[in-house]
This record gives sequence, C-alpha cells and structure tokens, in this order.
Amino acid sequence: MDGIVFKVRENSKIINKAVYIVVGLRRDVKNEVFGLWLGKNESAAFWMSVLTDIKACGTEDILITATDNLNGFTATIKNVSPDSRTQICVVHQIRNACRYVVWKEKKAFTADMKHIYNALN
Repeated sequence: MDGIVFKVRENSKIINKAVYIVVGLRRDVKNEVFGLWLGKNESAAFWMSVLTDIKACGTEDILITATDNLNGFTATIKNVSPDSRTQICVVHQIRNACRYVVWKEKKAFTADMKHIYNALN
C-alpha cells in the first residue's frame, strides 16, 4: 500500500494530488491490483476510506501489509483488520536510511544494504 503524489493542473493552477494504490497477493498466489484512489494528499484518514472500500468489495482479511510507515497508518490498518501484521517496505527503509549517507558513499551503502534485506535472519 502506498500513495504517490503527482503535480496536476486544475483550474489553471498546479496542485498536488495523491494516487493511492493497493496491490495484494491472494491466497492462490496471484497478484491483484485492488484499486487506485485519488485524494488531496496522503493521510491515514483517507487510507481508512480505502481500506473500508476494500473490505466492502469482499476482502475477508488483510494478513500482512507493507507500507511506508505514514504516521497513523498502522493504527488505521489495525482498525479495519485487527489481526494484520505491518512491516515497512524495504524500498522505503533504504530511502530513509540513505538520507544520512553522503552522496559519494550511497552506492556502496545500498550494496551493503542488499546483504541485509536478502539475509535469511
């Protein structure tokens, strides 16, 4: 689950709009795009409406979620699916960690990170 912010033209002005996307892995091991939603900006409140829509469309339970750790997002998921387990997306973890690394060392740092997130334990 993630939101992507785009700059769009609306009434002759450039504004930000968030596109929320939910991709899932079904029990029969097939990927499925559950939907795309358009909102003003990414927020836990809007995610609540997205998760409610997913539930209303017949999703029985959300077992595991990978998110960007948006403030309040985990609590929102727990409200809709109390038994769900949440983890932070590996890509977001690496991006967040790279903020503290100087530019010339980022390539080596990300190569080292690959050993960590590919480790068995």
